[in-house]
Amino acid sequence: MVESGNGSTGDALAGREQTLGQGFDALVGLEYTEITADRVRATWTVTPSLHQPAGIQHGGVYCSVVESVASVAGTVWLGERGHVVGVNNNTDFLRATREGTLTAEGLPIHRGRTQQLWEVRITDEQDRLVAKGQVRLANITDTERIGR
Repeated sequence: MVESGNGSTGDALAGREQTLGQGFDALVGLEYTEITADRVRATWTVTPSLHQPAGIQHGGVYCSVVESVASVAGTVWLGERGHVVGVNNNTDFLRATREGTLTAEGLPIHRGRTQQLWEVRITDEQDRLVAKGQVRLANITDTERIGR
């Protein structure tokens, strides 16, 4: 289900839904299981292709998942008012993971006119916290200026 910040269901990601699970998300295997303006959940399976040299989940994957989940959540909340872009990502790695399915859940800390702050918690199949991150998003209402 996709729900916008004004509580209506439907077109919060209109024109953007086709990009979910694409790009880097596809390389990681990230699958979105819940998308609302107040929470986003996604899962992926740890595979050897996502390991760092010590044979555990690469920390960059955690950072990318944290940013993806926060960005999708922020986009849904902002709705048709514009796009969001990440401007800061701080992710802590708390428990090494070699295999299994991980779940990321993003919840808002602050949602304002110009910026948002989201916390994303990543847990393993035993519901143990393996990583936790915070992403600050800028709300961009003049979408023609992104990347210019």
